Amino acid sequence: MSRKILVTNALPYANGDIHLGHLVGYIQGDIWVRYQRMRGNTVHYVCADDTHGTPVMLRAEKEGITPEALIGRVHGEHLRDFTDFGVAFDNYHSTHSPENRAYAEDVYARLQAAKLIDTRAIEQFYDPVKEMFLPDRFIKGECPKCGAADQYGDNCEVCGAAYAPTELKNPYSAVSGAKPVLKTSEHYFFRLSDPRAVAFLRDWTRGTNAAGTRRLQAEAANKMKEWLGDDSTSDGENTLSDWDISRDAPYFGFEIPGAPGKYFYVWLDAPIGYLASFRNLADKRGDIVVDDFVDAAGAEAAGTEMVHFIGKDILYFHALFWPAMLQFAGLRTPSQLCVNGFLTVDGAKMSKSRGTFITARSYTAQNLNPEWLRYYFATKSNGTMEDVDLNLDDMIAKVNSDLVGKYVNIASRCAGFIAKRFDGKLGASDSQATAAFKAAFESGVIAQAYEERDYGRALREIMHLADLANQYVNDHKPWELAKQEDKEVQLHAVCSTALTLFRDLTLYLKPVLPSLAEKVEAFLAITPLAWKGEWQVLPTGHAISVYAHLMTRVERKQIDALLDANRESLAPAMTEAKAASSQQRHAEKQQHAAQTAETASPHISIDDFAKVDLRIAKIVSAEHVEGADKLIRLQLDIGEDKPRQVFAGIKSAYDPGALVGRFTVMVANLAPRKMKFGMSEGMVLAASDPDGTSSGLYILSPDAGATAGMRVK
Repeated sequence: MSRKILVTNALPYANGDIHLGHLVGYIQGDIWVRYQRMRGNTVHYVCADDTHGTPVMLRAEKEGITPEALIGRVHGEHLRDFTDFGVAFDNYHSTHSPENRAYAEDVYARLQAAKLIDTRAIEQFYDPVKEMFLPDRFIKGECPKCGAADQYGDNCEVCGAAYAPTELKNPYSAVSGAKPVLKTSEHYFFRLSDPRAVAFLRDWTRGTNAAGTRRLQAEAANKMKEWLGDDSTSDGENTLSDWDISRDAPYFGFEIPGAPGKYFYVWLDAPIGYLASFRNLADKRGDIVVDDFVDAAGAEAAGTEMVHFIGKDILYFHALFWPAMLQFAGLRTPSQLCVNGFLTVDGAKMSKSRGTFITARSYTAQNLNPEWLRYYFATKSNGTMEDVDLNLDDMIAKVNSDLVGKYVNIASRCAGFIAKRFDGKLGASDSQATAAFKAAFESGVIAQAYEERDYGRALREIMHLADLANQYVNDHKPWELAKQEDKEVQLHAVCSTALTLFRDLTLYLKPVLPSLAEKVEAFLAITPLAWKGEWQVLPTGHAISVYAHLMTRVERKQIDALLDANRESLAPAMTEAKAASSQQRHAEKQQHAAQTAETASPHISIDDFAKVDLRIAKIVSAEHVEGADKLIRLQLDIGEDKPRQVFAGIKSAYDPGALVGRFTVMVANLAPRKMKFGMSEGMVLAASDPDGTSSGLYILSPDAGATAGMRVK
C-alpha cells in the first residue's frame, strides 16, 4: 500500500549563508525522499526560511534596508544553494507569510482555550546601551550546568542543557558588549509544566508511530528522559519549565493578538512554518487535502505521516515544545523525528560563530561536483545522531575509488564495444553473473538500509556489488575477447551483462546521485529508474545511446582552491591544520631532496641502471589493507614459483577490483621491507603529478603482448 508522507527539513535562519554543516541534514532528508518516491510512495517535501527575530532586525538595520528586503534576498540565495546540491523541495516558503500568521494565531487561540497560556511579570535582561530587551541568543555567558564559556542564553552547545538566560554566569550583551541589567516585563507562557503536557510528552517521546517505528532514535529518546524524568517523579513535582512564547518590541515578527507591543517568540512560529509551507503548496496545486496531513482526526483517518529531519541542536524544541503545541491545539503530532549530528572539522563542530565553516556557494563556485559531497555525506550517515567529520582527503579517496574507479569504470570499459561492434544494441545477458544482483534486489537489504536512513550501510552493500561487477569484467576481459574473431557472441554477452549490472548499481545509487543517474538513464535509453516491480535484465536488442564521460575524478588542487576561497572563515582551525600539513609535506620534500642530493649525480651510468631489476608483473589479486589509509595489498606474478606480495600506496587512485588482471612494472630486486601489515617484496612503479599528491597517481602499464616476468631494459 502506498504511503502518504509530509517530509520537512529544519528551517534555515534568514541571517546567513548555507554552509556544508547545514547540508548534512538536508542531503539526508532529500535522499530519503527520493528513495520513498522510487518505491512508489507519495511524498510532499517542504521547507521555508525562518525569518523572524532580533538577528534579522539588527542585520537589516545595519545594512540600511527593511527586514522584508533582507529576507527576500536571502530566500533566493538559500533556494539557489539547495537546488545546486540537488535538495529538491516541492515548496520553499517563508515564515513571514500570511499562511504562517494564520496558523500561529490559530494555534495560540487553541492553546488559550485549553487553558495552557499564562501571563506573568518576569525579570528579563535589558541592554542599557541599545535600549532593548535582549533575546536569548543575544545574551552570552558561561553555561550554568557545565561552565562552558560563550554559550547562548537558551541552551548550551557543549552539554546540550536548556535554561533561562538569567541562569547564565557572567552574562554580556552580544549586541553592544555591555553588561545587561534586569527589567520587569509582562510575558506570555505556554504551560509546558502542566501535568497533561508532561504526561503526554513522556508517552510521546518513548512511543512508536502507527507503523510501529520509534518516533525518536534511541539516543534522542534517552536525552528526552533526562529532561522529562520518569513517572516516579510526577508526584506533585513538575519536571518541565513553562515556555516563554513572547518577546517585547522592537521585534521583527507577528504581534500577539490582543497584546500590543508583544510578539510571538520566533520558536513558536518557526515550526508552524512547516504547516504554512505545506498550505502554500496545497493552494498552488489544488489537489492536496491539507487536513489529511495536519488535522489530528483527519491524519489518523487518512493514514498519513509527518516526518521531520532536524539537527540535534534543535531536538529540545522539536521533541518537547512542538509536539505539545500540536497535541493541545488538536493538530497531528509528528510521526517521526530524524535527528542528525553536527558536521565537524577535525573533531570540532562546524559553526559560523567559531569561524570554521565552508559555504555551499564557495563549493559550487569552485566547480566542484555537488554529488561528490552528497556521496561522501551519505557514506558517513548511519541513521543516528553521530557527528559527521569532514575529512577532505577521505572524500577524495572515496569518490575516486568508489564512484570513478568502481562504478563509472564498468560502463566506460564496456560501452564502446557495444557501440562499435554491435550497432549500439545489447545482446543476451549471463544469468549466472546477474544472479547476485537479482538476489540483492529481491532481498531488500539495501532498501531496508535506505528506509532506516543508514545510508553508509546501503552504500557498502552497493560497492560490494560494484566489486562483483568489476570482477566479472576482469575475469572475462572484453578487451581480449575483442581481438578474437570467434568470440563475438561472448564479447556481446559480457558487455551486455556488465551494463545490466551497471543499471542495477545506478538504481541503488539514484537517491544519492540523482543527476548522475539521470545521465545514465539517458545513456542506457531507459525510463526513469523506479524501485518496484520485478527485477529484469536489459532486454536483447535494446539500443543504447553513445557513451559520454559520466564523472571526473576529484583533484587535490580543486580542494585546495576551496579551502583558499574560505580561508577567512576557516581561520584559525582549518588554516592552521592546513599550514601544519603543508609544512610537514614541505619538510618531507626537503628531506627527500637532501637525501637525493647526497647520493645522486646529474647522470648515472648504464651500469647503475643495470643494477635495477625491472620486471613486468601481472596483478593476480588486490585488496584493501584494513587499518591503512593509503595502501592496497597486491599479489604480483613475475614468473617465479609464487607471487610476490607488495604494498602500494595507491588506494586513493584505484579500486582493487579494477586492478586484478592488469600488467604493471615493478622493481624486483628492492630489499624486502617489513611493515606492520606484512612483508613488502618489491615496488610498483607509478607516475604522479608534480606535487606528488595521491589524487594524481598512475601506475605504469606495458604495451600489449608483454608477459609476466619479462625484464625491462
